[in-house]
Amino acid sequence: MSKKILMICGDYCEDYETMVPFQALQAVGHEVHAVCPGKRAGETIATAIHDFEGDQTYSEKRGHNFTLNASFADVRAEQYDALVIPGGRGPEYLRMNDQVVDLVRHFFVTDKPVAAICHGAQLLAGARVLEGKRCSAYPACRAEVELAGGTYADIPVDQAVTDGNLVSAPAWPAHPAWIAQFLSVLGTRINH
Repeated sequence: MSKKILMICGDYCEDYETMVPFQALQAVGHEVHAVCPGKRAGETIATAIHDFEGDQTYSEKRGHNFTLNASFADVRAEQYDALVIPGGRGPEYLRMNDQVVDLVRHFFVTDKPVAAICHGAQLLAGARVLEGKRCSAYPACRAEVELAGGTYADIPVDQAVTDGNLVSAPAWPAHPAWIAQFLSVLGTRINH
């Protein structure tokens, strides 16, 4: 059965971590509303491309303009079945927005599926929803996961972890595992 999924985005969210789940979830029949505080449907966010090029941390380059398809002001959390939080730079400032934090908390209080990747854990930590949860994230976010009362899942960059309603992963190389686990939590079946 098709689900209605909310994706909370912000300027400089990671390009792949925004575009890939947005498109993949629609491809299997789900309705995905991509929103950003202060922006309406048809407006865009700038994305960032994070790459792993052998340096001590990822590199960052300007990505694409990603077109939002819903208006943040119209979002009512109870109308959605699940939440997706892309990584990148967006979560570091989205966690300062009280409306965004309230939306995130709704999904945990109601035990709805949540998929967070990379720096998306910063938003989860800011919303104080990680207490007692096992959560993966980009390794630099380990401190935030642990300070928020979560257990950091130190897994390979191409893997994901599910803890109850939360599916998390370190970065975009984990898309196959992360999306597959999220689809499982959603109850989505794909027949070959």
